[in-house]
Amino acid sequence: MHTTREAPLTIPLAVAIAVAIAILGAFVGSGALGGTAVNEAADGWLGADATLLAPAGSAFSIWSVIYLGLAVYAVWQLLPAARRSNLQARVRVLCAASAVLNALWIGSIQLGWLGISVVVMLLLLLTLILIFRVLAQSKVQHTFERWIMWLTFGPYLGWVSVATLANIAAWLSSLGISATYWWSQPAAVVLLMVATLIGAASVLSSSGKISMAMAMVWGIAWIGVGRSEGESASGLVSVSAYILAALLLFFALASAWRLRVRAAPSVS
Repeated sequence: MHTTREAPLTIPLAVAIAVAIAILGAFVGSGALGGTAVNEAADGWLGADATLLAPAGSAFSIWSVIYLGLAVYAVWQLLPAARRSNLQARVRVLCAASAVLNALWIGSIQLGWLGISVVVMLLLLLTLILIFRVLAQSKVQHTFERWIMWLTFGPYLGWVSVATLANIAAWLSSLGISATYWWSQPAAVVLLMVATLIGAASVLSSSGKISMAMAMVWGIAWIGVGRSEGESASGLVSVSAYILAALLLFFALASAWRLRVRAAPSVS
């Protein structure tokens, strides 16, 4: 692991506090602690049947995995080895920013500010993309550091990428852009295709890391489930989502295997 001068404890503590705020916000967004559940807040525009790009409710269980990873990361990055990590020196502020933006997004939804929530979500997406780029460009990392970063921030980015589509769709629907328009279903399929291509690109650009793509497979597949029944049912969107999720899953696994085999040292 590349090392640099040990960061003062105040910086990792600030990161840990930011993560704690995000987790607290998650409890509020779940309906606990006096908050309103996200699927019921903002006039229900983020509900499972609200738009063509809304994932079925069970999809959101992935947040438990993401928050668990963030909690482990928050504790680990307090340790001396992490405080000397060159990688952490580069991403620590970004990681803290992602946690704060996560909490701000939940706050904006609680207040019913869908338009503001889209802006916050896009800022969160940008922050996670920057973290992903740093991780993809880092050649040498301690084993545990590599695992905790990819298994936390990969799924985080993958899921937020899908959630951004759902958030924008919810905001547009709240403005009166109806899913009954003739072009709505084809447009939803095109957006899912773009998301699939982004997921595939993440595997190639990270030398075979698949955690982001797997989270996108999860999200896209659950959009398929959501469109298979309910008020916003759409056979076109549902079948397309299933097919695209399967294609991304196959591509990610096959590409990761090929890239790993190519990178492995040959034995004469």
